[in-house]
Amino acid sequence: QVQLVESGGGPVLTGDSLRLSCAVSSRTFSRYAMAWFRQGPGKSREFVAGISGSGESTYYSSSVSDRFTITRDNAKTTAYLQMNNLKAEDTAVYYCAAQSGNHWSPLATDFTSWGQGTQVAVSS
Repeated sequence: QVQLVESGGGPVLTGDSLRLSCAVSSRTFSRYAMAWFRQGPGKSREFVAGISGSGESTYYSSSVSDRFTITRDNAKTTAYLQMNNLKAEDTAVYYCAAQSGNHWSPLATDFTSWGQGTQVAVSS
Protein backbone atom coordinates (compact mmCIF):
# COMPACT_ATOMS: atom_id res chain seq x y z
CA GLN A 1 0.00 0.00 0.00
CA VAL A 2 1.25 3.45 -0.86
CA GLN A 3 2.09 5.62 2.13
CA LEU A 4 2.21 9.40 1.99
CA VAL A 5 3.78 11.71 4.56
CA GLU A 6 3.33 15.48 4.37
CA SER A 7 5.63 18.03 5.96
CA GLY A 8 6.39 21.71 5.81
CA GLY A 9 3.29 23.25 7.32
CA GLY A 10 3.27 25.75 10.15
CA PRO A 11 2.24 29.24 11.24
CA VAL A 12 3.07 32.08 8.85
CA LEU A 13 2.10 35.67 8.23
CA THR A 14 0.05 37.05 5.38
CA GLY A 15 2.24 37.38 2.31
CA ASP A 16 4.72 34.73 3.42
CA SER A 17 5.68 31.61 1.48
CA LEU A 18 5.78 27.94 2.41
CA ARG A 19 6.76 24.77 0.63
CA LEU A 20 4.94 21.59 1.51
CA SER A 21 6.46 18.21 0.78
CA CYS A 22 4.80 14.84 0.34
CA ALA A 23 7.10 11.85 0.58
CA VAL A 24 5.65 8.74 -1.04
CA SER A 25 6.69 5.17 -0.39
CA SER A 26 6.27 3.60 -3.79
CA ARG A 27 8.61 2.09 -6.36
CA THR A 28 6.11 3.05 -9.03
CA PHE A 29 5.70 6.67 -7.95
CA SER A 30 5.74 7.96 -11.53
CA ARG A 31 2.58 5.96 -12.27
CA TYR A 32 0.60 8.04 -9.80
CA ALA A 33 -0.90 11.42 -10.40
CA MET A 34 -0.51 13.48 -7.26
CA ALA A 35 -2.62 16.23 -5.81
CA TRP A 36 -2.96 18.55 -2.86
CA PHE A 37 -6.27 19.11 -1.15
CA ARG A 38 -7.08 21.27 1.84
CA GLN A 39 -9.74 21.50 4.47
CA GLY A 40 -10.24 24.78 6.26
CA PRO A 41 -12.07 25.27 9.58
CA GLY A 42 -15.72 24.44 9.12
CA LYS A 43 -15.24 23.75 5.42
CA SER A 44 -15.32 20.68 3.24
CA ARG A 45 -12.18 19.28 1.66
CA GLU A 46 -11.32 21.02 -1.60
CA PHE A 47 -8.94 20.39 -4.49
CA VAL A 48 -5.95 22.73 -4.64
CA ALA A 49 -3.50 21.46 -7.24
CA GLY A 50 -2.63 18.31 -9.17
CA ILE A 51 0.17 16.96 -11.32
CA SER A 52 0.41 14.06 -13.73
CA GLY A 53 2.75 11.15 -13.19
CA SER A 54 5.32 12.51 -15.59
CA GLY A 55 4.98 16.01 -14.25
CA GLU A 56 4.12 17.37 -17.68
CA SER A 57 0.57 18.37 -16.79
CA THR A 58 -0.53 20.45 -13.84
CA TYR A 59 -3.94 21.52 -12.61
CA TYR A 60 -4.99 24.24 -10.18
CA SER A 61 -8.05 25.60 -8.53
CA SER A 62 -8.79 29.15 -9.57
CA SER A 63 -8.22 30.43 -6.03
CA VAL A 64 -4.53 29.49 -6.02
CA SER A 65 -3.46 29.29 -9.69
CA ASP A 66 -1.50 32.55 -9.56
CA ARG A 67 0.18 31.84 -6.21
CA PHE A 68 0.77 28.10 -5.81
CA THR A 69 2.96 25.73 -7.85
CA ILE A 70 2.87 21.96 -7.72
CA THR A 71 5.93 19.96 -8.73
CA ARG A 72 7.30 16.49 -8.26
CA ASP A 73 10.65 14.75 -8.21
CA ASN A 74 10.14 11.19 -9.35
CA ALA A 75 13.68 10.21 -8.41
CA LYS A 76 12.94 11.26 -4.82
CA THR A 77 9.34 10.01 -4.93
CA THR A 78 8.24 13.34 -3.51
CA ALA A 79 5.64 15.90 -4.50
CA TYR A 80 5.78 19.55 -3.51
CA LEU A 81 3.47 22.49 -3.19
CA GLN A 82 5.11 25.91 -3.28
CA MET A 83 2.75 28.46 -1.79
CA ASN A 84 3.49 32.15 -2.24
CA ASN A 85 1.69 35.27 -1.08
CA LEU A 86 -0.29 33.34 1.48
CA LYS A 87 -3.61 34.70 2.62
CA ALA A 88 -5.72 34.11 5.71
CA GLU A 89 -8.17 32.08 3.61
CA ASP A 90 -5.37 29.61 2.85
CA THR A 91 -5.46 28.48 6.47
CA ALA A 92 -6.29 24.79 6.39
CA VAL A 93 -5.00 21.29 6.86
CA TYR A 94 -3.30 20.35 3.61
CA TYR A 95 -3.40 16.76 2.40
CA CYS A 96 -1.52 15.11 -0.41
CA ALA A 97 -3.14 12.28 -2.31
CA ALA A 98 -2.19 9.75 -4.97
CA GLN A 99 -4.28 8.63 -7.91
CA SER A 100 -3.52 5.59 -10.02
CA GLY A 101 -4.65 5.06 -13.58
CA ASN A 102 -4.40 7.11 -16.75
CA HIS A 103 -7.44 9.31 -16.35
CA TRP A 104 -7.00 12.52 -14.36
CA SER A 105 -9.75 13.51 -11.97
CA PRO A 106 -9.75 16.27 -9.31
CA LEU A 107 -12.41 14.48 -7.29
CA ALA A 108 -11.27 13.41 -3.84
CA THR A 109 -13.16 10.15 -4.22
CA ASP A 110 -10.89 9.20 -7.13
CA PHE A 111 -7.76 9.31 -4.98
CA THR A 112 -6.86 6.03 -3.38
CA SER A 113 -4.11 7.01 -0.96
CA TRP A 114 -3.90 9.96 1.42
CA GLY A 115 -1.44 11.47 3.83
CA GLN A 116 -2.24 12.47 7.38
CA GLY A 117 -2.23 16.19 6.62
CA THR A 118 -0.12 19.17 7.65
CA GLN A 119 -1.52 22.33 9.18
CA VAL A 120 -0.97 25.72 7.57
CA ALA A 121 -2.07 28.73 9.62
CA VAL A 122 -1.87 32.18 8.05
CA SER A 123 -2.37 35.22 10.25
CA SER A 124 -2.02 38.94 9.72
